[in-house]
Amino acid sequence: MIGISKLYCGTVEPSDALRYGRKSGKLPSHLLQFSKDKRPVVVWNVTRQCNLKCIHCYAKAKESSFENELTTEEGKTLLDDLTQFGVPVVLFSGGEPLVRKDLPELASYAVQLGMRAVISTNGTLITAEKALLLKEIGLSYVGISLDGMEAVNDRFRGVKGAFKAAVEGIRNCQKAGIKVGLRFTINKLNAAEVPAIFDLLEDLDVPRVCFYHLVYAGRGSRLVDEDLSHEQSRAVVDLIMDRTKDLHERGKPKEVLTVDNHADGPYVYLRLLKEDPKRAKEVLELLKWNEGNNSGRGIGCVSWDGAVHADQFWRHYSFGNVRERPFSEIWTDTSNTLMKQLKEKKKYVKGRCAKCRWLDICAGNFRVRAEAISGDVWTPDPACYLTDEEIRL
Repeated sequence: MIGISKLYCGTVEPSDALRYGRKSGKLPSHLLQFSKDKRPVVVWNVTRQCNLKCIHCYAKAKESSFENELTTEEGKTLLDDLTQFGVPVVLFSGGEPLVRKDLPELASYAVQLGMRAVISTNGTLITAEKALLLKEIGLSYVGISLDGMEAVNDRFRGVKGAFKAAVEGIRNCQKAGIKVGLRFTINKLNAAEVPAIFDLLEDLDVPRVCFYHLVYAGRGSRLVDEDLSHEQSRAVVDLIMDRTKDLHERGKPKEVLTVDNHADGPYVYLRLLKEDPKRAKEVLELLKWNEGNNSGRGIGCVSWDGAVHADQFWRHYSFGNVRERPFSEIWTDTSNTLMKQLKEKKKYVKGRCAKCRWLDICAGNFRVRAEAISGDVWTPDPACYLTDEEIRL
């Protein structure tokens, strides 16, 4: 996760994180990525069921119900363990988490335990009444996915009317007083929609947007050929930086982040090195604290059936199941070779990654993408768009 507004527009200084000792339990949510203890943010896919049919869904969600989901009581046991382990944030996802009837009860329980609870949703089921309930629960944030304006989004979502319903969900959250943001997955089929998303952000007065680079997992594996070329990736990151800066200069600042391609960090730094060397020095320090990809360390995933994964995209490999052992025990068990390697992945990456000058602030980028293309977890991430000159091979 690369905070474009934090880094490029200077909304975060190194002193901001130092003020809290860089400890996960004390840091505000917008500074968590700069923690030094890296307690994992846990994505809990509470269900695989969904009311939409998104073509890039990593969970291969379907409208039909699935057996073997964790029960309400099993979920509360999981949340108890996550709290005791020091997990700062639990992100309820799916499928569509709001399909699950006990989601409000589970989210409320997480908040009562002292965790920050957030929801990743398609937004189409957030009625005015549901929004008021989510506000009453004390949710920290609702992230609503849109992959373009109406025609493009509805094609991605596989259901006509999904865009209008999601926008209504955004408005309902705003009326209820819940912080809400947008989530957008970039690829060739919708990259041209990025400017319109910035316009929508401004028109709806939404304070936050996350632009996700495509990860080849689940149904997203079919979109490998639709991923951006390296040149296109650079162009869209430049565009995101330009539009973010424009908003800030016009007195309408938004929190803008890019996610799932840690080449974005050095790219932002290299641009700042030309434009503002003093700020570039501060950004380099923040990027070192961020540490790049944290799959298996600073982010983890629990599936609907209790399986534990390195992140939400790594569903083909499970380290264990919370029905058999607590998450905290599974997460710290480095007798599992892959878990041990992921916690110190810089030792194991190969090729240009192993020689890259940015390894300490990228950590080798996304291992799932590398494995999807080469079959080897440790080969270079094919989505890294930095040139040999930029990484100083």
